[in-house]
Amino acid sequence: MKITRERSDLLTMKDIAQLAGVSRGTVDRVLNNRGAVSPETAERIRSIMRAVNYTPNLAGKTLAIKKKQLRFGFILFDITKNPFFLDVLQGIQSRMDQLTEYGVEVEICYTDMSAEKQVSAIEALCENGLDGLAITAVNHPLVSAQLGALTQRGVPVVTVNSDVPNCGRIAFVGSDYYKSGKTAAGLMNLICGGPAKAGVLIGSPWVMCDSERLSGFVEQLGEQYPHIQIVHTAVNHSDEFESYTATQKMLEEFPEITALYLAAAGVEGACRAISDLGHKGDITVISHDAPPATRKLLEDGSIAATITQQPFVQGAKPLDILLDYLGMNIPPEKEYIYTKIEIKIRENML
Repeated sequence: MKITRERSDLLTMKDIAQLAGVSRGTVDRVLNNRGAVSPETAERIRSIMRAVNYTPNLAGKTLAIKKKQLRFGFILFDITKNPFFLDVLQGIQSRMDQLTEYGVEVEICYTDMSAEKQVSAIEALCENGLDGLAITAVNHPLVSAQLGALTQRGVPVVTVNSDVPNCGRIAFVGSDYYKSGKTAAGLMNLICGGPAKAGVLIGSPWVMCDSERLSGFVEQLGEQYPHIQIVHTAVNHSDEFESYTATQKMLEEFPEITALYLAAAGVEGACRAISDLGHKGDITVISHDAPPATRKLLEDGSIAATITQQPFVQGAKPLDILLDYLGMNIPPEKEYIYTKIEIKIRENML
């Protein structure tokens, strides 16, 4: 497309996006200084806008969105049980002031891993009026059916952290958990440096981030590291007390375990059980995420490594997607929006 300064008054956001090789949503986020856009991409977009004297009518757009009086819901797993979601909450709160400027209201709800409670939370949000929903969803038929009913009524859904396939949602924001599980297997091989007997703890088979991590871990060990054998797998419902009990029972029943993969929350409880049984330093522990308790456990050597997934982005990005979709008719750039998988050890934790 050839653009001259004389035609600049005819340019649209779509034109700028086409020139920059990005989506309209990315251009909008640069214009409004919201959302995660790389500095290089943002500068390329701004350079194009300067070159063609592009001046968007932001005030008009804001007024148009305000007239819609949008209301979003955001359902998170219980932050008192899983501190990972405190960082997700920070991402949500980082968007609240800006959404208020657009006249958008956001109601945050918390549930445990019960499908029934998630369905009840969705119903309660709908009773108060719901235009768009972001949810850390339990992958259960009851929840899938409820989300499917929402999308059929034209309410867009973004799943966050834990996905529910085939429910009609417009996007998923979270880690590639299968790849994350494979990463854990590779880490365990590197750190153990030879044959090992492994125990595994997951939160719930109904939560896809847990089940996908487990699948990736199991398959990678089988294909690449058969010298590491999984002795036992237990469920802790991402609860510290259950995690302590499950770990204690596992290590007492299978004293040959030399490595532990914690595929869910409950890290502090598991490490406390290891320490109470006198095995600290004898068992290689690989975990996920980096709330304050996990950071301390990395520092004191209880955990060998943890794998993070950008929780702040998981809180902020879904709201950006819903605003683009409902406020400006801009669909998500892609269906799966994966956050970065990062390996943290004691030396690079800070």
